[in-house]
Amino acid sequence: MSSDRRDAPRAGREPLLRVEGLVKHFPLTRGIVFKRQIGSVRAVDGIDFQLHRGETLGLVGESGCGKSTVARTLLRLEEPTAGRAIYKGNDIFTLRPSELRALRREIQIVFQDPYASLNPRMTVGDIVSEPWEIHSGIVPKAERPKRLADLLERVGLNPDDRNRYPHQFSGGQRQRIGIARALALNPEVIICDEPVSALDVSVQAQVVNLLEEVQAAFGLAYIFIAHDLSVVRHIADRVAVMYLGRIVEIGDEQDIYERPTHPYTQALLSAVPIPDPDASAFRERILLEGDIPDPADPPSGCHFRTRCWKAEALCAERYPELVDRFNHGHPSSCHFAEPRRVVSERLAP
Repeated sequence: MSSDRRDAPRAGREPLLRVEGLVKHFPLTRGIVFKRQIGSVRAVDGIDFQLHRGETLGLVGESGCGKSTVARTLLRLEEPTAGRAIYKGNDIFTLRPSELRALRREIQIVFQDPYASLNPRMTVGDIVSEPWEIHSGIVPKAERPKRLADLLERVGLNPDDRNRYPHQFSGGQRQRIGIARALALNPEVIICDEPVSALDVSVQAQVVNLLEEVQAAFGLAYIFIAHDLSVVRHIADRVAVMYLGRIVEIGDEQDIYERPTHPYTQALLSAVPIPDPDASAFRERILLEGDIPDPADPPSGCHFRTRCWKAEALCAERYPELVDRFNHGHPSSCHFAEPRRVVSERLAP
């Protein structure tokens, strides 16, 4: 990812989307008839980030850290517990139903599972064109057949396949259908919720390349959610690392991958497979002990301290703020943050 491309979308511009203090807690209840709340699962526990026009923000972390909950909350598929999400000057979380419907023309999503996200009883043509029935003013009826053909071609499918059903396509082709459907309303933002994790490795590269192509063609901004750091590095301009509902490190792609400062980020990067055995020999493998804590009962202070080799008494007493400790424009949430070179495929000697 070139520095020119990384810096261009943000230079001197207001963010397209600004998320402030986003919290989503799911209540835990007990009882069948008379339910009472006994606690809550802190799926997202206060996060902040910005997204600029034409930019790709990678959101990474282990399963269960809250990445998909962020996506669903931003689309109001889940209602937030607290926080704001300012899109073009309006708080998404305070929009009325009619305003929310208009917003969804501009913010779309590509789901993780292409087998479950498409209606098996609808043809490909009906799936891709259905948004035009809901938002009737986007594409006139007379122009829809041509627009449908153009979209299918854009995502690498044959327009003649419009009358086929999802089960007649491979997993990668189904994800292309999902991308075409997301593009149908000419959005400005697409949230990609682990869009390649259910696909074969060879197909993953094709889908990621397609996403980059349509981003360049339409000037889209992406929130790209994934747990595979090698995939995220290929597409992201900036990367936010989540752990147990919070962002623990955020920065430009090059900063995160070449100068990570949070121990959790360093451990994740040390686990990325390297095909070159000579390069692998130069990398220190960081093994984390224990499991991810229960999000309903997180540790005091720093949530990562129970698995961290740097943990001291201070870590149990106070949660570390997400701040830039080295004036790199690259904040992390660790009392003992320290830049550490982690050998990856692109950095291999």
